[in-house]
This record gives sequence, structure tokens and C-alpha cells, in this order.
Amino acid sequence: MPLVAHTALPTFERLRQEGQTVLSEDYAFNQDIRELHIGFLNMMPDAALAATERQFFRLVGESNLIAQFHIHPFTLESLPRSAKAQAYLDQYYEKFADLREQGLDALIITGANPAAQHLEDEPFWDGLCEVVAWAQENVTSTLCSCLASHALVQHLWGIRRRPLGFKRWGVYSHAVTMPEHPLVNDLNTRFDVPHSRFNQIDRAELEAVGVQILVESQEAGVHMAVSPDLFRMIFLQAHPEYDQVSLLKEYRRETLRWFDGARDDYPPFPENYLRPKAKAILTEYRLAQEIAKRQGKPLPDFPETLLLPMLHNTWRDTAKVFYSNWIGKVYQITNNDRRKPFMEGVDPNDPLGLRQTLGMR
Repeated sequence: MPLVAHTALPTFERLRQEGQTVLSEDYAFNQDIRELHIGFLNMMPDAALAATERQFFRLVGESNLIAQFHIHPFTLESLPRSAKAQAYLDQYYEKFADLREQGLDALIITGANPAAQHLEDEPFWDGLCEVVAWAQENVTSTLCSCLASHALVQHLWGIRRRPLGFKRWGVYSHAVTMPEHPLVNDLNTRFDVPHSRFNQIDRAELEAVGVQILVESQEAGVHMAVSPDLFRMIFLQAHPEYDQVSLLKEYRRETLRWFDGARDDYPPFPENYLRPKAKAILTEYRLAQEIAKRQGKPLPDFPETLLLPMLHNTWRDTAKVFYSNWIGKVYQITNNDRRKPFMEGVDPNDPLGLRQTLGMR
């Protein structure tokens, strides 16, 4: 929880200038502290619904051990689902119409598996645009993951993502580029984040419409950016929510697609993720697959048990700090009535007061 500047001690102001959250005594006294209600729009395919829930719920739950979070999962009716998945959604997920009436303090939007050439032709497009239009007027802050970021940058500013011609896949080093922003407060100045995508939106296009870049990789490009108001919309191109084993499971799926003939080439290793010994084990597995495929034999067992002790998670701590920063800022400015986005006196166009502080127009 944030510090309260209850005296005129100069250290409080120095910490505030460094980006640390420090509340004035009057502001803290007038805050209405309650549970937070966070919407979770899960657009992932059937097989990934539950795993995606766990990844994001874990980060929210670990972000603050004092606050109480009510996470409200929902999805879009336009997304095709199997009978089993639909039964799961009917039992456990909420309806957007109900959440719109009840209100939300914050919103998380996952990525999705694209099928169409253009995002506006995807089955989620109209529903996603409807949810975001409502959130812009009624939710304190919305966090967008990967493909959701691409879709909403296109929807809001007409910027189309750029095909890379290859898959950006692996764990990459990133640097904080706007250290004065409270969302990156206490993050290491350099840290890792996993990426997994075929498309990209670049810094120049985002900055041209006033989007501010907070974190970037020299190799993998922009990771984290915020809307021109510096808080209402947060765009992530990478996957800080990934588990330690997520990229390995994705690699396994791609090897299975090759074995079944769904892809022509054998998948490359995710970059900067596997140790030499793990690569050697997987090279042996590839040879076993090739022999089995030529001889018409069953798929060999994937050596996951051998590989798990060799995997390192070099991004989780940073992800937890970022989510803590985000949740903390939502807490400080959201209205006590969850149907309203802000406390009285908060400027929706500069909710954190950063544009004024930084001298931005």
C-alpha cells in the first residue's frame, strides 16, 4: 500500500519525484477503501480458457496481500465454442450485460487466436469494440494483452499491426523507457518478458497518435505502452502472465502440428529460453519424431518431465511489481461506487496528474 506524507519530511517529496506513490494526508483521509471489482474478458480458445484464467488471476491475487479482489470472468457470445466449453462458460462466467449494469473498477482483456487476415473480420471484433466503448466511459483502467492490444490500437487510431514474416518467439530483454511513470516504479531497469506473436506495432506509429512507450526491447520492440491520458488504456505486446512452462507447452504443440502434417517445417526453439542441455534433449526428441513419422509409428512421448527442472522464469517478479503498481493506482483514484470510474476531482484526461506534472499538452 502507498506511503502517506503525514508530515513535511522532504523525503516524501523526493520519493514522489522519483515516481514512488506518496499520498497527501488529506487525499488519504478522503479515500474510500473497498474491494476492487475487475472484469476479465477471456477471448482465448476453448483449450486455453482455464490456463489463461490461472495466469492472470495469479498475478492479480499476488499484487496486494491486503486488498480484496473480485474478478468477474466473461467472454463474447460471437466466439465459436464447443459444447463442453460452452457448458463451462454457462456455469462459471458472467454476462457482459450484467457487469455493465453493476460496474467494474478495472478490466483485463486477453489475447485470442486469430483466424482471419484482418482483425476487423475476426468473430470477436464487434463485441470487443462494444466492451471497450463502454469501458472508456465507465472503467478506471483497462489492461490489454497482445492481440487485444493490436485490435484496440487499430480500432481507436486506425493503426494496423505489421506482419513480421516470422514468429517472434522466446524470452527477450527489455528496458524501462519512461521511468517517471508509476506503472514502472520499482521495476528493474532491465528485465525479461516472453513474446509469442507473428505481428507487431512499432514505436513510431504509437507515438504519432500520442501513445506513450513505457517499456521496450531492442530486439523484440515495444512491450508496454499507455494511451495519451497515460493510464486509461494499457497495451502489452508481450506476455508477462506466462507460466515458466508456457513456451515449452507451445513448442510441444507446434511439434505435434508438424508430426500431424499441419505445418511443413519443424518449429525452431523459442529464443533465449532453453539451456543447451534442454536443446540437446529436444533434438533427440525431434529425431525420434522423424523416425516415427517415416515408419508410421505413434508419436513418441514428449520429454517434459526431464525438461521442467531446466526451465527458468526470469520475468515473474517484474510482472508482479507491474500488476501491483497498476492495481494500486486503480485503488487510489476509482470511485467508491463501482459504476463510476473516478473519485471526485479526478481528470479523466489526466487521471494520474502525470500530463500536468510532466508538462505534456
